[in-house]
Amino acid sequence: MDVGELLKRERIVPVVVIDDAAKAVPLARTLMEAGLNSIEVTLRSAAALAAIEQIATKVPGLIVGAGSLRRSEQVSDIREAGAQFAVAPGWAPGLLDAAEVAGLPLLPGAATAAEMMQLFERGYALQKFFPAELAGGIPYLRAVGAPLPELRFVPTGGITAELAGDYLALPNVAAVGGTWITPKCLLDAGDFDRIGQLAADAIAIGM
Repeated sequence: MDVGELLKRERIVPVVVIDDAAKAVPLARTLMEAGLNSIEVTLRSAAALAAIEQIATKVPGLIVGAGSLRRSEQVSDIREAGAQFAVAPGWAPGLLDAAEVAGLPLLPGAATAAEMMQLFERGYALQKFFPAELAGGIPYLRAVGAPLPELRFVPTGGITAELAGDYLALPNVAAVGGTWITPKCLLDAGDFDRIGQLAADAIAIGM
């Protein structure tokens, strides 16, 4: 199963940095109660693998993925933790090989037409577009849509609540990923009520 099949009904994917694994389960439950069905926990903190394991074990209804995948050896680590998919900021042949051998649905990143074509040659018709705003944003995705009609994208990087709707309006955008739903200040404070409201607002954008 590829990421597109796994997340076929998802239009908004929260991208989260979790520094305290104890916050993983209440966060996951908050997102589910708001109506979101997936989460990308980035491998940018020492608590990331424990957070993924907590969510996978205690909130099995939420599709949990690992973001910021950078090295092939991380594939087995996130699989053991319970990640159902992975997201990478870019791609490397060894990383693709490891994910394919493990049967791990992977959303690899691309920022140029050359990278997009190379990934498509490997069978990836759904790709992460990163860093979305710095790499050309909406005009760039609109431009590559004509010569690369087979491809669809999940842009992340610099996307805000104000920009998300415009990205989702593009025919070659399947979903958007963003950190605005779970800002660090709210997560650190344990303000799950406010996070829940931001999640509900995000769902309204994706409809």
